[in-house]
Amino acid sequence: MKKINKILVANRGEIALRVMRTAKEMGIKTVAVYSEADRNALHVRFADEAVCVGGPKSSESYLRGDVIVEVCKQLDVDAIHPGYGFLSENAGFAKKVKEAGLIFIGPSPEAIELMGSKLAAKAAVAKYNIPMVPGTEDAITDVEEAKQIAKQVGFPILIKASAGGGGKGMRVVDSVEQFEEQMQLAVSEATSAFGDGSVFIEKYIGSPRHIEIQVLGDTHGNIIHLFERECSIQRRHQKVIEEAPSAVLTPELRAEMGRCAVNVAKACDYVGAGTVEFLVDENLNFYFLEMNTRLQVEHPVTEQITGLDLVKEQILIAEDNPLSFAQEDLEIYGHSLELRVYAEDPTNNFLPDIGRLETYKRPQGLGVRVDDGFEQGMDIPIYYDPMIAKLVTFGKDRQEAIDKMLRAIDEYQITGIETTLPFGKYVLQHEAFVSGNFDTKFIERYYTPDVLNLQLDSAAEEIGVALTAMLLNDSKGRTTNNATTSNGQNASNWRKNRTK
Repeated sequence: MKKINKILVANRGEIALRVMRTAKEMGIKTVAVYSEADRNALHVRFADEAVCVGGPKSSESYLRGDVIVEVCKQLDVDAIHPGYGFLSENAGFAKKVKEAGLIFIGPSPEAIELMGSKLAAKAAVAKYNIPMVPGTEDAITDVEEAKQIAKQVGFPILIKASAGGGGKGMRVVDSVEQFEEQMQLAVSEATSAFGDGSVFIEKYIGSPRHIEIQVLGDTHGNIIHLFERECSIQRRHQKVIEEAPSAVLTPELRAEMGRCAVNVAKACDYVGAGTVEFLVDENLNFYFLEMNTRLQVEHPVTEQITGLDLVKEQILIAEDNPLSFAQEDLEIYGHSLELRVYAEDPTNNFLPDIGRLETYKRPQGLGVRVDDGFEQGMDIPIYYDPMIAKLVTFGKDRQEAIDKMLRAIDEYQITGIETTLPFGKYVLQHEAFVSGNFDTKFIERYYTPDVLNLQLDSAAEEIGVALTAMLLNDSKGRTTNNATTSNGQNASNWRKNRTK
């Protein structure tokens, strides 16, 4: 068995704090790395030690694996936790960590490399008879050959970057006439984003649900799954709202998808926490999509319904401890939702709205969890992902989790920037979401900025009525100055603060 005494968290923001809190509970010292833009960040203040590793851009700091490994040597660090994003799925970095005699809290470099290529991953899991979306088995570079394959698969088809993620290098093609232009765009974007222009073709499933399975594997050959997460509410192919469990999976389908996810992990001798992603069509047929070889942003909803600390399990696994529970020991308790609170304007195509958090007050109460890395008065840096926080709720059932989320959204006070909080409220009150009858096309089908503006205008009108009533009461002998809304804003500035 290995003993970890000090962990360097090669990340920033809420995930760095998330890892450090668990490490502290386990009696493990922590080291933060930070960029010049994050000098006053909360994760820097929370860690036992902190080292600046470069300039504000990721390429100058958080992506400098060689510098991070050198910091570990200087500070007698035992292990590196990569969080998510940045170097978390960089096989070369994981290899450097291992060669330096350090523990990488994650899977092997070989597993990261294998599952980092969608085509290689499909080939690796083929022997387990896992359902696959019809398409090519190899990378395609010749446009005419690819066009013929697309005709065989049948339009619409999806062109995808083999090394892709986050919706980059992905193009939906409805007809053969569009194919050549869209393929060239996909190859160009994939080359720019990942340094790898290889693409492949698969049948486009028009109305899928995005459902993923959390897995854990130890160094003793044990691999189990921790049920599913529903991640179908997305913008630009990126998740905004997640929940566990899914509203549509039957116990039988859950068990079958879990079995397939475990087999995917077995195909690459997986160690640590990972996620196997599936597409599920309107008839509840499911297809393997990819495996993410890291901790997911949305891992808190799994923690809520299982009672497990996934970061603690990652650390224990990295110390060569066997899993302390078996598949049959796990049960689903209640229901959990997560809303990613982004510094984005949902009335302006979800464009980033970087600025200062003039007001920042978190919601509280039973069943509410906020994972964040900011406090009032801090700026949202322009250099990184614009996520401010993850707002998580838990209830005895799905409706209670929704009710708690709606209350928490109303209680969350953020001014100075636009956020996805109003969008989250719109989704949670929509009939399609409440009924569970939705898929990844939710925004396309049901959402426009005008719809949200109407909702916000209605809220403003309600505030105006309440203020009028309050002023009438005050006319009976009291004077009111600087009336504020329930969100703590000056009432006369409510609309202005929202739209500026």
